[in-house]
Amino acid sequence: MRARKAMHASDEAMVLRVPRARAAASNGRRKRQSLKLAVAGSVLLAGFLFITLSATGRAGSADPSLEAKINYCKDCHGPSAQGYRGYFPIPRLAGQQPEYLENQLRAFIEHRRTNNIMFNVAHSLSPAMIAALAANFRDLNPSPLGGAPRGLVATGKRIFEDGVPDANVAACAACHGPNATGSGQIPRLAGQLYPYLINKLTNWDKERGQNPVRPDISAVMSPVAHSLTKPQMEAVAAFLSYLR
Repeated sequence: MRARKAMHASDEAMVLRVPRARAAASNGRRKRQSLKLAVAGSVLLAGFLFITLSATGRAGSADPSLEAKINYCKDCHGPSAQGYRGYFPIPRLAGQQPEYLENQLRAFIEHRRTNNIMFNVAHSLSPAMIAALAANFRDLNPSPLGGAPRGLVATGKRIFEDGVPDANVAACAACHGPNATGSGQIPRLAGQLYPYLINKLTNWDKERGQNPVRPDISAVMSPVAHSLTKPQMEAVAAFLSYLR
């Protein structure tokens, strides 16, 4: 009798435990499913926040002071830094070698290069701003303004590629590259304004290397500029002004 009661009680306990186990298993599955959904939701939220913050960062990454300086430069050098062909020709900065631009801005500050307007502009720039401006102009690539006499281009091309052996003038391409794009502190000449190039070559010794305490790379060009005749300067300037 006692054995039957014990078996009956055991059966009842078993009957009670089965639904409880099923309920516990069901709860476990629900919890795991909820946890998976929560994790997935967290991942999606994190991804959304990352994309949003990245987009916001990119949108707000432009330095307002840099933009202001770039716009200030473009007032004279043109909206694409292509230069300005006027009574006083203003050079093209677009596509210029950053190291060259940085060196020239420092040259104005250190009076190695004379230009009162550019001294006033350059001496207010921090080294970081100078580097940022140079990097910005390197990436611009507008079409050359041109305007030089086409009849001089062939002669200018010959001078650029072969130099002037009779005057002991080396080929311009030897330093400025076969496409006149320059390298490092050697400037890009391709697309530079025709009257600006003539003006600089004509007045090289009066404008460059003016601080003997701080000699610079401009000394390399002094004998070249001194040895070229005015027609030769005009020819090579015409050729360079049309290069892209």
